[in-house]
Amino acid sequence: MTITLYDSTYSGHCHKVRLLCGLLHLDVELEPIDTRKKEQKAPGYLKLNPFGQIPVLQDGDVVVRDSNAILLYLAEKFDRDGTYLPADPVARAHVYEWLATAAGPLYLGPARARVIKRFGRDFDYEQARAVSEQLFAVMNDHLAARSWLVGDGPTLADVACYSYTAVADEGGLDLAASPHILAWLARIEALEGFVPMPRLPKG
Repeated sequence: MTITLYDSTYSGHCHKVRLLCGLLHLDVELEPIDTRKKEQKAPGYLKLNPFGQIPVLQDGDVVVRDSNAILLYLAEKFDRDGTYLPADPVARAHVYEWLATAAGPLYLGPARARVIKRFGRDFDYEQARAVSEQLFAVMNDHLAARSWLVGDGPTLADVACYSYTAVADEGGLDLAASPHILAWLARIEALEGFVPMPRLPKG
């Protein structure tokens, strides 16, 4: 049965799904959605996601919208070792915390700074920068004494928070003062099955 990901190359939301698929060695068919042409608002796509957002995952008759929901679905179904979504309730709760961080401060900070700088979106850049600086300070302190965001190995927490952090510079943000985050990024990039986050063309 074919798994289809409705995907946009430079979206961090889409990339984190591709990243987990790579780490789980899942064969996924990518269906490109050109957001510049508003293809995510087309009637056919709105049948998959009435909010008109990317990504969407279709696995047979199952359709899942929202990148974090897709991560949870894939981990529950295909990660039989429980590596990326631990069974322990405390560890799992901490994974959920970081999924919320990805949907909150990471989205409102680095992701938003990037769309302002590189896509010309009309948001408050200084506010996005302030959110980013607070987020990176918390992450850097958190990673000072550990290799991964939760537990002793990579989890959905790391997958969810990687993509927009990795391209923070595209939003005018500098990670030079966050050495523990930089080391964490390198650890993720060294994982078997890692899928790089595509960088936007210069110019």
